[in-house]
Amino acid sequence: MKLRTLRIHDLELPLVSPFTTSFMTQTHKRCFLIEAQVETEDGRSVTGWGENVALDRPFYSAEHLDGAAEVVMRWLAPVLAEREDLNPERVSSLLSHVIGQPMAKASMEMAILDAALRSQDRSFHDYLGAVRTTVPSGVSVGIQESTVETVRVIGRYVDEGYARIKLKIQPGADIAPVAAVRKEFGDDLLFQVDANAAYTLADATTLAKLDDYGLLLIEQPLGEADLRQHSLLRSTLRTPICLDESIDSPEAAADAIAFGAVDIINIKPGRVGGYLAARKIHDLAVANGIAVWCGGMLETGLGRAANAALAALDGFTLPGDISGSDRFFAEDITTTTIRMHDGIVDVPLGPGMGIEVDRAKVERYRTRLQEVPLP
Repeated sequence: MKLRTLRIHDLELPLVSPFTTSFMTQTHKRCFLIEAQVETEDGRSVTGWGENVALDRPFYSAEHLDGAAEVVMRWLAPVLAEREDLNPERVSSLLSHVIGQPMAKASMEMAILDAALRSQDRSFHDYLGAVRTTVPSGVSVGIQESTVETVRVIGRYVDEGYARIKLKIQPGADIAPVAAVRKEFGDDLLFQVDANAAYTLADATTLAKLDDYGLLLIEQPLGEADLRQHSLLRSTLRTPICLDESIDSPEAAADAIAFGAVDIINIKPGRVGGYLAARKIHDLAVANGIAVWCGGMLETGLGRAANAALAALDGFTLPGDISGSDRFFAEDITTTTIRMHDGIVDVPLGPGMGIEVDRAKVERYRTRLQEVPLP
């Protein structure tokens, strides 16, 4: 394939309700889509789409949205455009001279992969070797203004039938809401918490109190660089430790496993450099007896569809953050809406990422369109 044109669509989609974590509150989802038009060996023109999941500020990771777009335009797209024999499996190695920037790289790889699969009339699900056509659907609940409100919001998702509940926590908003949720919904509720690196080892006594509530896991309690500290904390807790921000590559996953810092890994394709790196982490974890699940970054239906296909791999044994699009958006930017039913999400099985981008909706929520100059 040959990359002929590239466009970046900056989007801003209103959320149905504010989403609060330990590091920020979002009322809108800002992201950009990459539209890559490629020419195949037989002269056909095919369009692929990629989604960038970086936040608009560097609070979750070192990357941020505007910076990721600049990296794509100045350093990633020109390299790929020079190739006459471009294919998705080579994207990562071609871009390896650019240090870091996994979310920028992931969005480029996704667009090229989508185009390549569409040119073959092949689904991402088939390409990955996924074994299921449905995946259990978990939902992520932000920090609420009160414990009463936490119980009310979670009760709505329990009534809707989500397979698993994840609650964001932070110091001062942790033990009380967790205890209230367990009291209200009982021990059979699949329930986990996510700290987004809000604690330190000095909080070990507080975190140990969560052991009383039978949680599936506690996600990223300490800082992203704190593998040694996570290993020490893991030896003091009964609740399994899951790492998120710490796992930004297959190499980081291997280190976390070797250091004994992790029981479970949350695999977010954008955070680890793309879906092909995500599959490597899946394979590594399975080989080492580490459970994995697919995390989310409030993706649009495009990224949500790709995440569902990834989560259909055999090693994803825990419910992921693959909720219906209507969990976050009143209107998504795809022609069909991903919906949760009976605690599951159907994996889209169409060509490419399995779902079609609705150009009219993209234009409705677009704040900027950038044509990327290519050599």
